[in-house]
Amino acid sequence: MAVTGTNFRLKAALRTLSKDDNKVARSMPKLQNQRGLAGILLALLLPAISDAQEEHHHHQPGEKIGKVTFVVSCSTEAQRQFNRAVAWLHSFEYGESERAFNDVATTDPQCAMAHWGAAMSLYHQLWAPPNPGELEKGARSVQKAKQIGAKTKRERDYIDAIALFFDDWERVDHPTRAARYEQAMEKVYVRYPGDRDAGVFYALALNATALATVPMDKTYAKQKKAAAILNRVLRLEPDHPGVTHYLIHSYDYPPVAHLALAAARRYARIAPSSAHALHMPSHIFTRLGLWDEDIATNIKSENAAKDYAQRNRLKGAWDDQLHAMDYLAYAYLQQARDREARAVLDELKAIRKTDPETFKCAYSFAAIPARWALERRVWSEAAELKVEPVDFPWPRFQWAEAITHFARAIGAARNGDANRARVEVEKLAEVQRQLVGAKDNYDWATQVEIQRRAAEAWLAKAEGKNPEALRLMRSASDLEDSTDKHPVTPGAVLPARELLGDMLLELGRPAEALKEYETSLQTSPNRFGGLYGAGRAAELSNDRKKARGFYLKLTAMCDKADGDRPELVHARKFLAGN
Repeated sequence: MAVTGTNFRLKAALRTLSKDDNKVARSMPKLQNQRGLAGILLALLLPAISDAQEEHHHHQPGEKIGKVTFVVSCSTEAQRQFNRAVAWLHSFEYGESERAFNDVATTDPQCAMAHWGAAMSLYHQLWAPPNPGELEKGARSVQKAKQIGAKTKRERDYIDAIALFFDDWERVDHPTRAARYEQAMEKVYVRYPGDRDAGVFYALALNATALATVPMDKTYAKQKKAAAILNRVLRLEPDHPGVTHYLIHSYDYPPVAHLALAAARRYARIAPSSAHALHMPSHIFTRLGLWDEDIATNIKSENAAKDYAQRNRLKGAWDDQLHAMDYLAYAYLQQARDREARAVLDELKAIRKTDPETFKCAYSFAAIPARWALERRVWSEAAELKVEPVDFPWPRFQWAEAITHFARAIGAARNGDANRARVEVEKLAEVQRQLVGAKDNYDWATQVEIQRRAAEAWLAKAEGKNPEALRLMRSASDLEDSTDKHPVTPGAVLPARELLGDMLLELGRPAEALKEYETSLQTSPNRFGGLYGAGRAAELSNDRKKARGFYLKLTAMCDKADGDRPELVHARKFLAGN
């Protein structure tokens, strides 16, 4: 009975949507100020939404991926499957969503929107641009959707929007096509004010094009616009996975990260069946230095990723496992939980194959070993790092391989080996030159340039060229301040301004060093190196009160420390006497 009732209400709603298509199109310029249609559509759709959501949650026993209702003109069974597919899509579970949309196409071969969804599953907007094989596949899915034919203008608008991304991919660069898609989704959002998912997808598109903006807009205008849209939907659909997910991305920047804390703490509860949903809260926890919460959610995410790989019989570790491990190692190192961080590194070294071989894997393979050496200030280890695994397709990820060159350069220079450091600085310069002008969805060339300047600064110091060293290090810090991290990364391998503080401290200028550490801690709070550096700089500046404050914060943060870091020994000794 429930299925029949739902089917009747969905069809009635669809008839209304179709009937309104032409009227809505004619009145599009007025829609931003006339939201009456939204109320009409919602009143018609809400009964169907309630039943469809309930049925959606019983698709698989124990599956929890949030509540989504995206009305399409397909069969009742296909509608249930479609809602589930969109929920997976909103949590960036692209493999699951693509399979789910293909199931929709099997259930209802005349459901054009099933192929829209398959194409959407190949456009990973905040990750890396699709490769040629994915672009070809996406273009074919769009073509299938058009061949079947949309049943309403609304559906046709969705299909036409994603077509703008996949059409002409061989001739038009990624940023241009991404911008076309964003502009098309804005029109869909404006044209159908009662379609909440139109707003959610538009918000994601805004975040994607903001990421590609060079130089980065530090007012975060697009991200704030996206957040405003999402917060309006949140009040109506608190369990929508895309809303909380994209709020985290919209606020994944130091000045506004605190605004996403509630969303971060909620998202994993909404969609605990998604490894990515379990991981995403740690973006905000990392931004705010909430290491205990960061660790807890990434342990869950890593376990979920391992389960996924086993269930789907992957040929290697799933990339989301490595992604969680990267954040996990970073958080452990901030709390000086070095044995646990080492366990993550050992687990990483045991992974010889990933499925798929993505940029998340490349970043994790490079960043985890680099952080292990650099955060513990074991410069000799950093200087000896290797690019591993050797059979990973590193030429596709030069910006990730640059992390190893950066760590080697810093390690060698701070260990007094200028010749070795110079080799790595030259390699960084070569990588940076190759990345300039790349039509990517992120400006990796600038990130490598920051690393090159910082590495060259420490090389200059190793050669006794202190004024040149400080000039370069300040230049690296200022350049880093003008950018933002890629959404996948926890942050810079080492913050440039923290490195500037280190340099000033070593040059006997503690008062200046203290200012740099304090500035760095504003954007990277509760970092071990920042807190210790600030404490030591204050101590050497004879500001014992401030030194005590930083050391107290450091030792409290490291109450689970399991290593023998000399910095903690010094901080505890100072506190015992002050």
